[in-house]
Amino acid sequence: MKNKYFFGGFIIVVFFGIMGYLFTQTNIKYEEDFALIEKSSGTIKATGSWVKEKKYQIDKQNRIFSFYMEDHNGKELKVIYKGAIPNNFEASTSVVVTGKYENGKFYASDILTKCPSKYETEYEASQKTS
Repeated sequence: MKNKYFFGGFIIVVFFGIMGYLFTQTNIKYEEDFALIEKSSGTIKATGSWVKEKKYQIDKQNRIFSFYMEDHNGKELKVIYKGAIPNNFEASTSVVVTGKYENGKFYASDILTKCPSKYETEYEASQKTS
């Protein structure tokens, strides 16, 4: 009988521990203004566009991908990502990086790219012919 209470209590503690962890992980802030990112701490989702003129760099030996992105005000931010370049990176229209800003650089743990959609093109074409 005593083991049932112990086991039930253990399950409840694990459940609340997992819920607490998930709650702290979902408290990620989206930011489009890089000036504010430079002043913040913690994990952030930064939204901007890739600065194609500066090219991206790949360090295959250390598996590091880096590039520059800019916000809607034209402020640039160097992004460093430990991992491979996303498949559709060169075709992207905007980029969302999740990570932390430290020592003048944004260290990304995740990169999400948005590419132009064939449906957007079809819609724009239909609007011009209407």
